[in-house]
Amino acid sequence: MEAHYPKYLLYCLLIAGSWLISCLLHLQYLHLSLSSSIAAPRRAALVVLPAALDASFFPAPAVEADDKLWSASSVAASPSPSSPPPPLSCEGRYVYMLDLPSRFDMLRDCVAGSPLFDDMWSWCAITVNAGLGPKVVPAAGNGSDGDTGIIPSTGWYSTDQYALEVIFHQWMRRYECLTDDPAAATAVYVPYYPALELHQHLCGFNTTARDGPSEAFLRWLSSQPTWAALGGRDHFMVAAKTTWMFRREPGGGDDGCGNNFLGQPETGNMTVLTYESNIWAPRDIAVPYPSYFHPSSAGEVAAWQARARAAPRPFLFAFAGARRRKGQLAIRDRVFDVCEAAARCGLVDCSHGLEGSITCRTPAKLVSLFTSARFCLQPRGDSFMRRSSIDSVMAGCIPVFFHRASTLAAQYRWHEPGPPGRYYVLLNSDDVLEGRVDIEEELSRYTDEEVAAMREELIKMMPRFLYRDPRVRFEGEMRDAFDITMDGVMDRMRRIKNGEDVTLKGDDSDEAMGANDS
Repeated sequence: MEAHYPKYLLYCLLIAGSWLISCLLHLQYLHLSLSSSIAAPRRAALVVLPAALDASFFPAPAVEADDKLWSASSVAASPSPSSPPPPLSCEGRYVYMLDLPSRFDMLRDCVAGSPLFDDMWSWCAITVNAGLGPKVVPAAGNGSDGDTGIIPSTGWYSTDQYALEVIFHQWMRRYECLTDDPAAATAVYVPYYPALELHQHLCGFNTTARDGPSEAFLRWLSSQPTWAALGGRDHFMVAAKTTWMFRREPGGGDDGCGNNFLGQPETGNMTVLTYESNIWAPRDIAVPYPSYFHPSSAGEVAAWQARARAAPRPFLFAFAGARRRKGQLAIRDRVFDVCEAAARCGLVDCSHGLEGSITCRTPAKLVSLFTSARFCLQPRGDSFMRRSSIDSVMAGCIPVFFHRASTLAAQYRWHEPGPPGRYYVLLNSDDVLEGRVDIEEELSRYTDEEVAAMREELIKMMPRFLYRDPRVRFEGEMRDAFDITMDGVMDRMRRIKNGEDVTLKGDDSDEAMGANDS
C-alpha cells in the first residue's frame, strides 16, 4: 500500500490544479465581459416611430419568403449591450430622429379603414405604399387613350408631387446610422411635414390660420434639449413645396397663398430641403421632386434605361401643362400656341378643370408622351422649377428650359452631376416671345447624333433623380436621390460643427437667360 502513495498524491495534485486553472479562466472571462459591456460604445439603433405614425401606409413588413423585404424585427429590435460596435462607415453620419408630439402628426387621422383613403384630394390617399401612392397597373397600350404601354409591371406608382415628406420619413426610419443618443449624432432629423400642414389652408385663409400651426411647432422645437447645443443649426427637415410657398411677406394682407415658415428665425438656423430654392438669395437647398419610378433593384433601373433609350420618338417636342388665367404667364401661352400649331408636337392639356387636373396626374399618359418625344418643353409655371422636369429626365426626354432658374444645375446642386456632357436646351424666353427664336426651328437644328448623345447623358443621370422603394432591400449597387441628399446633409453638418462657412454661393447675373417673370 505504501508504495502507491506518491502516485495517488500526484493524481490529487493534477485534479486540484485543473480545477484551479478552470476557476481562474472563468473569472477572467467574466471580468472581460463586464468590462466590455461597460465600455462598449453606444451603437446606432433603428428608431421606431410612435404608434400614431406607424399606420397602414407605414408598415413594418413581416418576414416573408421574399428575402428582399425588411423584417419587423430588424426595425424594432434594439442592440444588446454586448453587440459589436457599429460599422466604420457610420462615423460622422449618425442621425438622431426627433419624436414629435401627436398634435404635430399630420397623419394622425390616416388610420386603417378611414374613408379619407378613398378621397383622392386627401393627403391620406397619397401616403399609401409608404408615400409612393397606388401602384401603376400597365394597360394594353394601344395608344388610343394616350397610354402606349411603355410602363413596365413593377416599380411604377402614382406618386403625388407633394409626397416627399412621407417618402423621406420612411427612408429615415430605415437609415442605417440612426442613433438614440443625441450627443453622438452629427445631425438631427425633424420628421415634421410643413407642406402637408400648409396644404389644408394653402390659400383663402387669413395669415393667422396659415402661420399659426407652424409657428406653434417651431416654438416647441426650439424648446427641446437637442436645439440648445447649436441653436438648431444641426437640424434638418424636408418641406415638400417650393421655397416661395413658405416665404409669404410679413405684414401683408390675408389674400394670397402660403405662409412664412421659412421666414421664421428658427428655420433660418436649420437646413430645410425644398423642391425649389431661391438662387438669388442662396440659403435654401433644393432636392428633386419624386418621380413615378421607385425601383427595388438595379436590374429594374437598367431595364428601364434600356426602354427609354430604345423608345420610338415620333414627336420632335412635347408639352404637358395648363394655361394660366388672363395670360399671366406669356411664355406658357406661347408654348401652347406653338405646340397646337405644330404637327410634330405632342400635347397633354391640363387646363380643363378637374378633368385636366386628373389627366395630368395620370402617370401612364405623361410617361407615354415624354417617351414619345425628343424634347420636352419646360416653361415656368407657378414657380421656376416643375415636377415635369424630373419626369422628363426619367423618360429620357431632353428638357428645354426658358429660364436659367429652371435648370437642374441652378436648382439641384447636389444632384446635377455637371460636366462632361450637355443634356438640356436653354432658350431665352424674351427671344421666344418677341419672335427672334422659333422653338420648332431651333430644336430641328439638332442632329440625330446630338440628340442621342444628350439623351444618353439623361439616362446616366436617372439614378440621381429617383427615389428607391423604401419598403424593400434594394438589390444591387446604386446611389439614388436619397443617398445623395444624405451625403450633402452630412457634409454640411460636419462643416457647421467644424465652424466652417456653409453659405451657398449665388449667381446674381442672369446672363440674359431669364430670371424674368414672363
